[in-house]
Amino acid sequence: MNSITVNCPAKINLTLEIVNKREDGFHNIKSIMQTISLYDTLIIKVGEGDGEILLSGNSSEIPYNEKNLVYRAAELFYRETGINNVRTEIYIDKNIPISAGLAGGSSDAAGTIFGLNELLGHPLKTIHKLCETLGSDLNVCLEGGSILATSRGEVIKKLKPVKSKLMLIKPKNLGISAREAYTKYSNKTNKPQKNMTEKMLNAFDNNQDFSEYLYNDLEYAVFDDYKELKKIKEYIPNAVMSGSGSTYFVLGDEVNTDIPGDDYQIIKGLEFIETGVAISQCNNFVTN
Repeated sequence: MNSITVNCPAKINLTLEIVNKREDGFHNIKSIMQTISLYDTLIIKVGEGDGEILLSGNSSEIPYNEKNLVYRAAELFYRETGINNVRTEIYIDKNIPISAGLAGGSSDAAGTIFGLNELLGHPLKTIHKLCETLGSDLNVCLEGGSILATSRGEVIKKLKPVKSKLMLIKPKNLGISAREAYTKYSNKTNKPQKNMTEKMLNAFDNNQDFSEYLYNDLEYAVFDDYKELKKIKEYIPNAVMSGSGSTYFVLGDEVNTDIPGDDYQIIKGLEFIETGVAISQCNNFVTN
C-alpha cells in the first residue's frame, strides 16, 4: 500500500465576533484565527480494493466509523473524484483535545482530503471548495497561519504572519459543542459590539501589540454557566476562550498557570505557526 503521513495543526481564535444569524441556521462571523504547534497526525494508506474506508487510532474518545469527520472527508473525496477501486486505511494519532474549540476534527478532515489528493496524484486541482462543504474551519486548517475568516468561517484571507508563544488550559471533564455555544449566544438579550477584529487587524498592520484585542463572543455566551471556566479566569485573568470552548489560551511562555487541583490539562511550549495541514517531514511517501 502507498502511504503518506500528514500533520494537522490545531487553531485558536484570537478574535471571534458574531455578526448575525443566517437563514440557513449558521451565523456570520468575523474571526482572526491562528494555527499553532499542536498537531494530530494522520497515517493514510491506499491500496487496491473495493472502496473500503477503515479508521483506527490511539484515542478512545472518538468514533472510528462514518460518524468521524475523517471518514466523511474520505468518502466525499472519493465521491468527488469518482475513484472507487481502492482500500483506504487511516490511523489517527490524536493529540489535540476533543470538543475543545481547537478545530481538531476539522483539521483532521482537511488533512484527509489534502493527503488523499497528494497520495493519488492530485485528481483535484483545488480542494478548498470540497473542504468548505464539510465544515466552517476546514479551510483555515488547510491554509494555516494567521487568517481572517468571514461568512460562517469558510471564507478566508491570509494575513501577515504574527508570532507569539502560548499555553492552553483545558478543563478535563468539560466539552462545549458549537451548537450549544451559538444557541446560548442567540438567547442573550444584550450582545456586545466591541469591533475587536478590526482593532486587531489595525494592530497587525502597524506592528503593534495585539493582546489587548483578544476577544470571543462565545465566551461571553457560556462563561456564567460553567464553574470550570470561572476558575480559569480567577487564576489566569488574561486567558481567553478559543472557539466554542472549553479550551482557554494565554499568550507568552512564562505565565503562571497553577490552578489548584487536577481538573485541568495544561499544554505549554506552544507557538504560532505559518502553516496548515502538511506532509510530515519525517515520513514522506512510503510503499510497503
